[in-house]
Amino acid sequence: MLSRKKPGKQKHKVRALILTPTRELALQVAQNVALYAKHTPFKSTVIFGGVKINPQITQLRKGVDIVIATPGRLLDHISQKTINLREIEFLVLDEADRMLDMGFVNDIKKIVNIIPQERQTLLFSATYSDAIKKLSNQFLKSPTLIEVARTNESGATIKQSVYPVDKARKRELLAHLINEGKWQQILVFTRTKHGANKLSGQLEKDGITATAIHGNKSQNARTKALADFKKGDVRVLVATDIAARGIDIDQLPHVVNFELPNVSEDYVHRIGRTGRAGNKGEAISLVCVDEHEFLDGIEKLIKKEIPKVWLKGFKPDPSIKAEPINMGGNRGSRNKPRGNSRNSNRSTNRGRR
Repeated sequence: MLSRKKPGKQKHKVRALILTPTRELALQVAQNVALYAKHTPFKSTVIFGGVKINPQITQLRKGVDIVIATPGRLLDHISQKTINLREIEFLVLDEADRMLDMGFVNDIKKIVNIIPQERQTLLFSATYSDAIKKLSNQFLKSPTLIEVARTNESGATIKQSVYPVDKARKRELLAHLINEGKWQQILVFTRTKHGANKLSGQLEKDGITATAIHGNKSQNARTKALADFKKGDVRVLVATDIAARGIDIDQLPHVVNFELPNVSEDYVHRIGRTGRAGNKGEAISLVCVDEHEFLDGIEKLIKKEIPKVWLKGFKPDPSIKAEPINMGGNRGSRNKPRGNSRNSNRSTNRGRR
């Protein structure tokens, strides 16, 4: 815990570093830190890519105690010598499993080699796979494991269902569900950035206000999309998994898997955006014949079968055969569900986040 030093006696130095995989999560953590530290002398700031670096440099020069950062932009500051990490006492790796998935492990190693070896390190992860165990063994000394929920448990407050449908009719079914149910706030997940852009455009043509959020969007565009969704200016936010961990919306009623994730644990993270803090939520998955193996992997992971809803007028054509799925640049293009076995070298989504 940071000791309370009297303000004004000496310049604030960076003593706590919190690393997150995405800009949205960095902002979310920064907002919480600012709230918790409101009546303390501790100052904090957040640094991430996609925005100009000079305002961040100015803020760092004023002196801060706590820095929340994405790995890429932090390394930019380190290379420009605009941040001093020699006084770090606490290192927090937030959403460590997602950072592994996004290929940040080498960046994290570079940062760890710069900061003091004598420190307290905390690693937070939604899953505890073999890759995470290996990571914890590298960065933690004799760590204590604390579990606050059963691994890969889907929320009891979330009503889950699967709608079997042909791939070509998914968008039509989604629009039907939104209009018939009079849904007003829906978070929809696609597998690729291109798919997110395409779907949001199609929904707009259907008369349903929608916007997309993913890694190729500028930070201003991502911030505006999320703000418009929270305010209710748009009904549908279409997102890729890169944004899943950083989206925190009070009482979000509906999450839709327009496409199932090929990593089974990501299903749990996606639907976990609804049914939070004791509120009820609904998670719907639109599943075509190509995704049956993904669905099997998900049900095996959560240890239960998800109820199927066969909607009249949208039942799939049994003559259509399964085809390999395009992962949008991810390694492996066939229907191979990946549960606890994650690829920590995925670099396609990496960048100065």
